[in-house]
Amino acid sequence: MTVFIRRRLFQLIPLLIGITLLSFFVMHLAPGDPTSLFVDPHIKPEDLERIKANWGLDQPVVLQYFYWLKNVLVGDFGRSYLTGRPVLHEIGERIPATLLLMGTSMFLALVIAIPVGVISAVKKNSRFDKIFTFISFLGISIPSFWLALVLILVFSLTLGWFPAVGMTNPLLKDAPFLSRAGDVMWHLVLPVSALTFLSIAGLTRYQRAAVLEVLREDYIRTARAKGLPERVVLFKHALRNALLPLITILGLSLPELLSGAFIIETVFGWPGLGRLGVISVFQRNYPLIMGIVVLSSVLIVIGNLFADMGYALADPRIRYEKSSS
Repeated sequence: MTVFIRRRLFQLIPLLIGITLLSFFVMHLAPGDPTSLFVDPHIKPEDLERIKANWGLDQPVVLQYFYWLKNVLVGDFGRSYLTGRPVLHEIGERIPATLLLMGTSMFLALVIAIPVGVISAVKKNSRFDKIFTFISFLGISIPSFWLALVLILVFSLTLGWFPAVGMTNPLLKDAPFLSRAGDVMWHLVLPVSALTFLSIAGLTRYQRAAVLEVLREDYIRTARAKGLPERVVLFKHALRNALLPLITILGLSLPELLSGAFIIETVFGWPGLGRLGVISVFQRNYPLIMGIVVLSSVLIVIGNLFADMGYALADPRIRYEKSSS
């Protein structure tokens, strides 16, 4: 296992370089540049050229990339074009809000999806299974932005139960801690509900399919033939192996935990990393875009690594040995 982890970490370096290279050039293929967003008619052309020179945008794209890569290797991701603050500071300020939103929704999705998927598999073709199959397909089919807008329309604008956007009420900034914490939880309800519903849809289907496949295995029939209670067969023997596909999904979901749900955060005005990424794209804020790309890429590779390690923990038959080559 140690050899496998070390090898995967070494593979991270060329992979990240390739991802950043591709992202950097695709980003610069978009028409215009950050200075094209300056709409002040009194700005002189020479002033724009001076701004481009200060930002290094007057250099060829290849040189811009290598300058950026050299700075990243020493921990300097540049500064935001809009605020002038370091990129890492801008990202760091948004991470707690995204972790709160994504962590809450992921926890609720797992708590609901795993037992629902197991029960649907055990009671295949029952009324329970058909109802949640319909709900799952509905959740998979619904666009996230549409669901978010419907929740805002019904529960915020029509019923007035929950706030439509934001994370806090500015009027409560000097209120006691418990009041401010309760206000944040109240703002969480709608975005968490949207994310949880969308996540449950896919996770339930994966869990149901995995349990159905495991229940057909010979060792399950053997366990039942020994007279073991169905509860023991299901939760001790079947569920552990049925979690393997879910581990893969969770590993790939790790980037979302920090990078955020871009659409949901934007619709609900949640001040997280996903919304920052959308704003950066529209502002052509190249340093911030690349900082988020690097963070997401690292998390994707780490998520895959955690998923592989989770395989070995969930299934003792899986081992990662150093290849003879």
